[in-house]
Amino acid sequence: MPELPSVSDFLKEKGMARLNTIRETNQGVAEGLMFNIQRYSIQDGPGIRTTISLKGCPLKCKWCSNPESQNPYPEIMVRKARCNGCGKCLDVCACGAITLNEDTVQIDRSRCDLCMKCADVCPTETIESTGKYMSLKEAMEEVGKDELFYRNSGGGVTLSGGEPLYQPEFTLNLLKECKERALSTALDISGYASWRVLDRVLKYTDLVLFDIKHLEPAIHRKGTGRGNQLILENLKKIVDAGQRRVWLRIPIIPNYNDSEQYIEKLAEAVTKMPVEKISLLSYHEWGKPKYESLGRDYLFSDSAPPGQERLQALKDIMQSKGLHNVTIDY
Repeated sequence: MPELPSVSDFLKEKGMARLNTIRETNQGVAEGLMFNIQRYSIQDGPGIRTTISLKGCPLKCKWCSNPESQNPYPEIMVRKARCNGCGKCLDVCACGAITLNEDTVQIDRSRCDLCMKCADVCPTETIESTGKYMSLKEAMEEVGKDELFYRNSGGGVTLSGGEPLYQPEFTLNLLKECKERALSTALDISGYASWRVLDRVLKYTDLVLFDIKHLEPAIHRKGTGRGNQLILENLKKIVDAGQRRVWLRIPIIPNYNDSEQYIEKLAEAVTKMPVEKISLLSYHEWGKPKYESLGRDYLFSDSAPPGQERLQALKDIMQSKGLHNVTIDY
């Protein structure tokens, strides 16, 4: 059964410099690497929730709306339109990775060592660091800010990503802390992790939000960079155990999994699973500007998001197979 690579192995594979500055967040240390904490969330489980998004993901979905979530280390994002040409970033860049071109900053990412000094001095936030290390105590302080809302709305805390199982020890400890406070917990996962890791965290999880990208192994690998055998095996183990609530989340991706034939096949497979809810998630392009900010190409630029009528038609197909717990989320 495949295991996730360590952060150091990942960085070595990518040829990153200064590995000693990157903390091993998935090897049992006391800190986790977050890229976002969303308060008053109402789409990541029941009630009002705080969604903590951890950085790092074994999948590399071509349509990912949060590309800053994929790599398991802090990164530089550059929003060139904000630049005022002050040059402060040039003064602190010891590796000569930054230049100014027509009063707009340029970063040679092959030379950048991710010291983040440029982000620290940028007055306009043209250069930003994405990814913040937090201790368990700091994360729980964020959770505690909205504890009253959880109690009154039936909400709680959702751990998302990236892939929270990419940082298994921190995820486990955070879930434990939440349960010690009698808080509802949800885990939003791709399912790509060893069962040994998943089984441990499920003991402290009330609700699993489980993503299904595609049922066909080759097509799944083409879209995400990974096969789906491990994912489907884990899903079967979770639902067969019957010890917690499961919501399936299905991103509807144009020209990938949005055909009527595939949705019919998917519905037939899902009818055999005792899941509480199925959410069809509409593909969107809201994250497209982030790719340029990270120095990457957006591979789905020619794909239009599905319209309301199309999503309703796919929902109707699933309902025709006896699935009456289907919702559409935009």
